Amino acid sequence: MVAAERGADRGLAASRGGGNGVVYPIIPSPQSEQAIMKPLSETQSFRVASESEGKRLDLLLVECLGGISRSRIQTLIKAGRVRVDEERAARPGLRLKGGQEILVEAPEAEVATTPAGRPIRTLDVLHDDEHLIVIHKPAGLLVHPTDRVAGGTVADLAQERFGELPEVQGQGRAGIVHRLDRLTSGVMVLGRTPEALENLKLQFKERRVHKTYLALCHGEPRFDNEWVREPIGIDTRRRDRYRVTDEGEGREASTLVEVRERLSGFSFVAAHPKTGRTHQLRVHLTHLGHPIVGDRVYRHPGALPVPLPEDAPSMGRQALHAANLVLNHPGSGQEVSFEAPLPEDMSSLLEYLRERAQA
Repeated sequence: MVAAERGADRGLAASRGGGNGVVYPIIPSPQSEQAIMKPLSETQSFRVASESEGKRLDLLLVECLGGISRSRIQTLIKAGRVRVDEERAARPGLRLKGGQEILVEAPEAEVATTPAGRPIRTLDVLHDDEHLIVIHKPAGLLVHPTDRVAGGTVADLAQERFGELPEVQGQGRAGIVHRLDRLTSGVMVLGRTPEALENLKLQFKERRVHKTYLALCHGEPRFDNEWVREPIGIDTRRRDRYRVTDEGEGREASTLVEVRERLSGFSFVAAHPKTGRTHQLRVHLTHLGHPIVGDRVYRHPGALPVPLPEDAPSMGRQALHAANLVLNHPGSGQEVSFEAPLPEDMSSLLEYLRERAQA
């Protein structure tokens, strides 16, 4: 049966546009033409056939727009780019009637950029197999679409390269297991099958994944190793940030901070979050009096222990990098470790601070 008829009568184009585990090195990933997701490059229209009466809007469009994932379609609907009988579709689950006209507007090309302005068009894949994908996310790249950004995210680029990935309950986060802030770089793991996705999400939920971040901070801590066990909640004065709260108000959060180097007013630290709260490391390090260099949200310029010199290399972001993940492989159960090298912008600033400290 034909699910929908293309609306050529409207004159619109209808073409389909650590530890003892294994350390995986960077390896190339072969691509299959059949597996690569196709971008929606042209506006398209359809007429709902009578046999598709009652079908969900997003599911019908999955059938009609070959190569476009359901999560991508849901994002387009929420962004107001899908019309039913000339009215913007209210929700992905809208039930359709026979004879209705559906118009899908092609989104403007969305390409993420690094803080330095370089476009991000592909993913840096550290490892991939039949169960999971591991990438080195650059700073500037969102993990998944939001109400403001409909495309050009980790989820989009992963599906363009590997084909449709599983998601949880239609959240529009295909393959996504965990998050990194947009301006944080580093290692990320994605699930390639529904079973692997659930397995990995459970490991994160049960706190069985060991995470190591590297950061450049203001000030020189008096401790070498310090556990920060302070609850975190939304800052009621600024809804875009979080803060340490009184016990019982926020959510439990704990981080082990390890000082690697002291650099004349600055420090290079490793942070191991036991929990995974939003902005956790940025909040906890600021709470210790050592905010991350370059963090525009969690900083008080007049109160910084030592300001960054004017001739220092500019990162345009917080100096925070997810360096290592240790988890159990969802296929074999074996402990595996994935590492992402320090990116050039952060390594340049680190070398500058080292040379300055030795001068």
